[in-house]
Amino acid sequence: MMKYPIGVQSFEKIREDGFAYVDKTDLIYRLTHEGNIYFLSRPRRFGKSLLVSTLKNYFLGRKELFEGLAISSLEKEWLEYPVFHIDFNGSNFTDPGALDLKIENYISEWEGIYGGPDKEMKAGDRFACVLKKAHERTGRRCVVLIDEYDKPMLDVLDTGYTITVDGKQRLLEEWNRDVLKGFHSVFKAADADLQFVLLTGVTKFAQVSVFSGFNQPQDISMASDYETLCGITQEELESYFAEPIDVMAASYGESREEMLSRLKRHYDGYHFSERMTDVYNPFSLLNAFAQKTVRDYWFASGTPTYLIRLLSHSDENLDELTGKYYDPSQFVDYKADVEKPLPMIYQSGYLTIKDYDRDTGTFLLDLPNNEVQKGFVSLIASDYFQDRRNDFGGMARSLYIALRDGDPDRMRGLLASFLADIPYTMRRREDERERERYFQYTFYLIFRMIGVYAVIVEKPQSQGRVDCIVETPKYVYIFEFKLDGTADEALAQIEAKGYARPYAADSRTVHCIGVSFSSETGTIGEWKSLLLK
Repeated sequence: MMKYPIGVQSFEKIREDGFAYVDKTDLIYRLTHEGNIYFLSRPRRFGKSLLVSTLKNYFLGRKELFEGLAISSLEKEWLEYPVFHIDFNGSNFTDPGALDLKIENYISEWEGIYGGPDKEMKAGDRFACVLKKAHERTGRRCVVLIDEYDKPMLDVLDTGYTITVDGKQRLLEEWNRDVLKGFHSVFKAADADLQFVLLTGVTKFAQVSVFSGFNQPQDISMASDYETLCGITQEELESYFAEPIDVMAASYGESREEMLSRLKRHYDGYHFSERMTDVYNPFSLLNAFAQKTVRDYWFASGTPTYLIRLLSHSDENLDELTGKYYDPSQFVDYKADVEKPLPMIYQSGYLTIKDYDRDTGTFLLDLPNNEVQKGFVSLIASDYFQDRRNDFGGMARSLYIALRDGDPDRMRGLLASFLADIPYTMRRREDERERERYFQYTFYLIFRMIGVYAVIVEKPQSQGRVDCIVETPKYVYIFEFKLDGTADEALAQIEAKGYARPYAADSRTVHCIGVSFSSETGTIGEWKSLLLK
């Protein structure tokens, strides 16, 4: 029976205890022989810690753990290097001084092994001294592996927490950033003593000197050669997990192909380079196999509260951020600008690359899969609708059934009731554009949260932009909204602009729905549907 390493991040434990392991060691061999200073960004629970643990055991020369893996036929020497593993997981950096103490403990431990400086020094200089002494004692340059380097900053990002230093109050966010700057400055001073360096994290903070204060690390976060270094590809899924796929298919009463399709919709969809190789979320996939049930494991394992804080500062709603092409400079580096949440949303795994335009060098960003779509949009919607957060999920489930069954009248009742119960202070907007934006965003969140259906907002067509299209296996719903207009005007626009024309050869039933909103009552004024076929 297959054992799944859920929560197990130790390569040694996985190999010795017989857990399932997807062999990435050919990529690890390439990584360690083609460069020496790297940075890798991946979402949480995507296998970064296991990658670090694998590298640690490789550089410790533990050949026996790699028997039967790809690297066993590639590596001939299996040398042992002094390895310095720094793990910022598991600590709460909202406590003032927690970061300073964590670094101090690491350095003190290493000084106990290799010796320390003869005089008092700052943390970064002490670490450089340790690296030099380790190099001299072992005759081999050092390996430094830093896991989740950015957690001390993410924990306090935009919280307003403070720390008192020399009688003065400072933002803890700024203090932690400066502490890391000083610590990471070691890599410039100790360059001659370093064999290999890898820093992993969720986010690439452009303003932290780890990316400017020493020989530039090679950022492989979007490198085609290493896009599958973390996560599980389609080929790996079908090769390593054939047995649990068949077990789940039998449990669901589905064919193997149907179960593969279900898993793909829910957990696949991540892309990390222009090559567009599909990558599954490993945490969710392994949990699904272990429990034989498709659920939202990754999203339920942590709430991205820092993203909600950032979005509250932004003038852009989620619908205005998704489904657009961006230059990499717009989402690769997070510059600690609370007005620009896109890089943080992307790097945290709530958006991913969905297409690459080679002519313009731009990437289409959108929600990766059903799990993230339902969870993240639900979280944003609960925050957006505030007083209605408790019954929002129930309404969305009822709406899903109405869409599935082709019942526009039932949809109208659900949406009208939901909108009518939102307090006036929530739906009040200062000008017409903001009122239109509010109603459109409301529909976007509601339909997106359903998750299992394709939702297209303001889809460009040859004759104009459709307000909203929802596609289900049996039905297509084309919505046009009018603020303080009439439903007939909305239907007339659908006809005049030919919005239904792309579905002329489609076997599904097409409903054209004209909706008018009342800015005074804050709910649906008129609703008319036209059945085309």
